[in-house]
Parts: sequence; structure tokens; C-alpha cells
Amino acid sequence: MRLAQIVDENDKRALVVTARGESRLVKGARTTYELAFQAIAAGESIRKIIADRGIGKVVDLAAAFKEKRVLNPIDHKDAAHLQVTGTGLTHLGSAEGRDKMHKNLADADTLTDSMRMFKMGLEGGKPKGAAQGVQPEWFYKGDGSTIAAPGGDLISPHFALDGGEEPEIVGVYVISPEGAPVRVGFSLGNEFSDHVTERQNYLYLAHSKLRASSFGPELLLGDLPADVQGASRIRRGKAVLWEKPFISGEQNMSHTIANLEAHHFKYDLFRRPGDVHVHFFGTATLSFSDGIKPEKGDVFEIEAEAFGLPLRNRLTIGKAAKVKVRAL
Repeated sequence: MRLAQIVDENDKRALVVTARGESRLVKGARTTYELAFQAIAAGESIRKIIADRGIGKVVDLAAAFKEKRVLNPIDHKDAAHLQVTGTGLTHLGSAEGRDKMHKNLADADTLTDSMRMFKMGLEGGKPKGAAQGVQPEWFYKGDGSTIAAPGGDLISPHFALDGGEEPEIVGVYVISPEGAPVRVGFSLGNEFSDHVTERQNYLYLAHSKLRASSFGPELLLGDLPADVQGASRIRRGKAVLWEKPFISGEQNMSHTIANLEAHHFKYDLFRRPGDVHVHFFGTATLSFSDGIKPEKGDVFEIEAEAFGLPLRNRLTIGKAAKVKVRAL
């Protein structure tokens, strides 16, 4: 079962559920955020809330997607209360691409910081039972104002040295009135980073991640499949410039989802009631590792069958801002 937020033919918000190949309106809620808190208040799952209410009229979700009326699968009326974060070096094979970016110049036999972090995940990222494993690499990307809609533009800053895709699975969460994190579901995501800036020095990772991102169009309810198989590609004009398989799910990861969640939500700051969290879980597939340099107008496309509609975004370049600090 999947959820999607759309703008209907009357220019009003609507919530759509897709199950067994059919998309219908959700009754009693117009947004995922509203439905999530209704489920929390009732002590029930979103699936049960939808089932108990019955479903509304049929919706042509493919047509809404084509007309760019499909929104991100969750949002917050105050963008400052939606946090976008992520974890890296979490996927089997992901260290190879990262290690190409961080060569050890002193001793070829000495592990780079990236490989050390990846090795730590392999050894302690999947603890048994209720134990908490090793903490992953973690980064901040911005708030809700940085998110591009499905089909929208990913704006790379004028000062960026690169703007490259990162096909990932996203965990979507809300924080309950009691301050408890509640997972709403999972979505496709394009984490979009500046890999050239990161390659200059690993300490520039924080700068390289302060970029736009996108996720959606649909939100998968329930558990994440252990083995997610999909594709990531870049289109330039009518041609496919680059394409590779995209894999995720715990079967292909060095950390469990629970361990990544535990190390994010252990901070009080991230358990503020009413907030939304969009958390990227990492990837093993980058066009940058194959020497690809995306250009303005290129379209990133990420798809996986379990998530329904593909995520597409066009690369654009932002204008230079005149910033001057004034002393009071």
C-alpha cells in the first residue's frame, strides 16, 4: 500500500492510496501529516485507519504525475519543522565509490577514513537483539524549504563544483505529541550532493551535503523490503547518458534500518513534537564514480517497482546571491 499527496482538479490538496494496482482518494484526511497524527491519536496503523473508513473515488495518479500535480509524499506547513538528514557508507559496495574520492596519499596499505567508517559498519552495524550498534556517518542537508517536488528542479548553487545524483531510500517520520519518533513509511529519494567539493577534503563533507534533494512521488507503508532492486539513470535530451542498477534494503546494507534510526533519534533535538523527519539511508550507486559530470538540463530518474511512480528531477543552476553581513 502506498500514499501520494496531490493537487486535485479543483486546485485542492488530496491524499491518494494505491493498493492492488488501483488508486483512490483517502477519506477524512487531505495530507499525510494529518493522517499520521490521526493514526497516532487512535493508536492504530495508517493501513487500518484507511481500511476502517473505506476508500473514495478512483484517481488517475499517472495523469496527475504527468501534469505535475503530485507533491512530495509528506510536508509540513512550516518548512522549518521538517528536517532533512542522512547517513552514508551504509551500503555494501558504497565504500568503493567513496574511496575513489578519498585516496590515502601517505600509504597505500593504510585505510582511508571512508574505509575505516565502512569497516566499522560491517563489523557493528547490525547488532543482534535490542543492542545498539556502531554509529554511522551522519549529515544534515537542510529543512523543508530545500526539497524539490517530484518532477521539479534540483537547484545547484552557483558556487557548487558539482551537482550529482544519489539514488536512495528515504525514511519518513513524524514526532508524536509525547516526543516519540514514529515511522510513517519509506520513499525513493535523490539525495543530490556536490561530490567534487567533498573530494577536495573529507572535512568538506558538511558543505557538500548542504544541497537540495527530492523524494517521492509515493510513500510505501509498512516494512522496507529486504532487497530493493531498481535503476538510476541520467537523461540528456532524448538520450540516456548513464544508467546503472540501484539496490538497497537491509540485505544490501552494512547497517540495519533500526540502527540508523536509533543513532538519529537519540538526540533530543530530533524528538521535538510535531516535527517531520526525512532521512536518507545511503547508496552504493553514483554516476560520479564513473566519471559522469551532470549538466544543466539533465534529468535524474530513479525507480524501483515497490515504490510505484519513478522520481524525476531536472538539474538547474541557481543565481548568485548578493550577501553582505551588516554589523549592528
